[in-house]
Amino acid sequence: MGRFIEFFCGVWYNGRMVKFNEQMSKERARGMNAVVLAFIGDAVYSLYVRESLVFASDYKTGTLQKLSSERVSAKGQAKLAERLSGVFTETEQEIFMRGRNAKKPTRSKNATVAEYNVSTGFEAVIGYLYLTGNYDRIDQLIGEGCDED
Repeated sequence: MGRFIEFFCGVWYNGRMVKFNEQMSKERARGMNAVVLAFIGDAVYSLYVRESLVFASDYKTGTLQKLSSERVSAKGQAKLAERLSGVFTETEQEIFMRGRNAKKPTRSKNATVAEYNVSTGFEAVIGYLYLTGNYDRIDQLIGEGCDED
């Protein structure tokens, strides 16, 4: 437990403490493993959906969880990603393809392999945009993808 607290309470990079919401250079983020980008993208998208639900409603947590799990799932993300396929920039498309085609350490329990692969590509794009501080683009993509709901 001591090593966890030591790590959690002092994340350092290049000799200085990393700050919450700190931005990464596009070059560094673009060079990251796509599954690592998807790791952060999954958390960002989950928070985005949960925050949207809380702002838009006054549901109890059980209902919020049910509603969020419909979107924050491999199936939901794959559906959204397919709507966005024509609006990705060249860089986003490259990251999406790397994420989609990457070897993943786990498998989805409730989605097909194809859906899981597409959702990983989507999460990688969201992770890249988040790490580089491009929050407006995240809003734009998710907004465009959800217009058809």
